[in-house]
Amino acid sequence: LGILCLTSCVKYSGYLEHWDEPFCTNCYSKFPGLMKLGKDITLGGLEIGLLTMKKGEVARFVFTPAYAYGRQGCPPLIPPNATVMFEVEVLDFLDSDESDTFFQLTAEQQDTFPLQKVLKVADTEREFGNYLYRKRHFEGAKDRYKRAFSILGRSPSSEAEQCQINASKLLVLLNLSLTYLKLERPAQALAYGEKALEIDQRNAKALFRCGQNSFPSLWKRECLDRLEHPLKDI
Repeated sequence: LGILCLTSCVKYSGYLEHWDEPFCTNCYSKFPGLMKLGKDITLGGLEIGLLTMKKGEVARFVFTPAYAYGRQGCPPLIPPNATVMFEVEVLDFLDSDESDTFFQLTAEQQDTFPLQKVLKVADTEREFGNYLYRKRHFEGAKDRYKRAFSILGRSPSSEAEQCQINASKLLVLLNLSLTYLKLERPAQALAYGEKALEIDQRNAKALFRCGQNSFPSLWKRECLDRLEHPLKDI
């Protein structure tokens, strides 16, 4: 993988020689955020070191000035020609290659992408959202899900393509509804639940989301009625 294609979730602490306290760390955060190599992580030695690691691995790296902050350092915290040590734990790696490439294109260029690649990009964004959701970063998860949904509006060339697009949309809409519920924004949660029902009116998860977020209880009774119909047909 190229450096710019890799997004990581890491815990790290950086130390100067003979220092017991780190000059930088994110270990006090319960859920470290996602960081892209080459963009959020720019220390040369750290980029190279992370590319040698795998998920779950813990390592300690000592970087000479050439691989750290150079001859000038980074005053006032890092002195000139400083050798630094980093303790790193890789919590996860996510491959964002195709997704990054796609979103760097213009809207016209995106429209020329084959549907299967668009669906793969949407799935990658949804996976990023799922990762953030599991870490309880609900705002970040919501943004990823909305980005996935934003590229699923193309016109299909066949009924089979429409089914594929709808299947991808349904997963994203259900995730958006649940995430807005966690964000305590019931109106938006209901709106996305209803969009999911437009695709599959008997989808149990969508009916449940709408029932959770609707007031008064009339909608809940309607959802339950709609859930009962498929059971009566069996």
